[in-house]
Amino acid sequence: MLMFVISLAVLVCTSTARPSENYLENRFTAKEESQEVRSAAIKRLLEVFGMEDPPAIHGHKQPPQYMLDLYNTVADVDGVTKDPYLLEGNTVRSFFDKLRSEQVEFRFNLSTVARTEKVLTAELHLFKLRPQGSFNRHHFCQVSVYQMLDSSKSNSTQEKKLLSSRLIPVHSTGWEVFTVTQAVRSWMIDEGSNLGLHVVVQTLGGSQVDMKLIRFASGRSHHQSKQPMLVLFTDDGRHSASLESKDPNDTTAASTLLQAPMSGPSSRSARSLDYSEEEGVSMPCQRLPLYVDFEEIGWSGWIVSPRGYNAYHCKGSCPFPLGQNMRPTNHATVQSIINALKLIKSIETPCCVPDKLFSINLLYFDDDENVVLKQYNDMVAGSCGCH
Repeated sequence: MLMFVISLAVLVCTSTARPSENYLENRFTAKEESQEVRSAAIKRLLEVFGMEDPPAIHGHKQPPQYMLDLYNTVADVDGVTKDPYLLEGNTVRSFFDKLRSEQVEFRFNLSTVARTEKVLTAELHLFKLRPQGSFNRHHFCQVSVYQMLDSSKSNSTQEKKLLSSRLIPVHSTGWEVFTVTQAVRSWMIDEGSNLGLHVVVQTLGGSQVDMKLIRFASGRSHHQSKQPMLVLFTDDGRHSASLESKDPNDTTAASTLLQAPMSGPSSRSARSLDYSEEEGVSMPCQRLPLYVDFEEIGWSGWIVSPRGYNAYHCKGSCPFPLGQNMRPTNHATVQSIINALKLIKSIETPCCVPDKLFSINLLYFDDDENVVLKQYNDMVAGSCGCH
């Protein structure tokens, strides 16, 4: 009898434990599936931004002021493009000198530039320091930038090739920019030919100038804000859809971007925008907030600006008859009429979708801690309509 009671107790314990085990197992499975969904979603989002993996997060330096100023020129506070014609191409990359020598020789590692990117313009940015000493005879000097060549790989005995040359005031100070597009394009074809750039300063008579008198900031002895920098304007070949607004004078939708709230409505108000419970009628097609927060996604460690952006989304019904405020296409108007007359049962009402899209700009650090400005098309719903 005692044995029967013990066996019964064990049976009861076993049977009562199973639901708990199943609950934990289901909960673990659900959590695992949730992580898989998140990983897949993040991977897909990276593809939208043209990346396979997020850049490595380092103890980042301060971005070059030139790149910050350029970002503020082409983008508003939320990263939305002010004018699609301001930027040449859709990518701007900055590189610091890797030699960091006291001499006027510079070399830049371009390994992060994809072979598919088309180099449109390349610029060498040098910060000219105040001259040491006096120049009674000369007010200008000739500054020339050369591409260093490997004479052993070519038929020519030349060791350098002139890229850019111009006059600079001797007593000036500040940034000087030289075009070096030809050299960078050759480096993209043959990475091994990248032997760097060489700067020569001469008087108007052709005499060599003492580099202690005419000096440019170097990567070794001067603050990062004055370091030599190579800036590339490229295009990665990604084209926008037909909805992208290319007219810089079209400010109708752009102005609404600035007026719209940056945070989404409460859950109740969001529902009421689509359907009014009191009136029992659906609300018309309209644009609603959809804020993408890069910190919540886990990207704040490598994105400089913006912290996030409002992508917006379209929601609402497209009832018959479609007014001009619904911004309907002719096709949508015909579809709405066919649906209203019930001529074909399978024809639904038109859908509320974006009818104008805008690009955004991202300023970020790549894997080599170079700062990149990239423009992404079709990222913001500028307005909504019935289509």
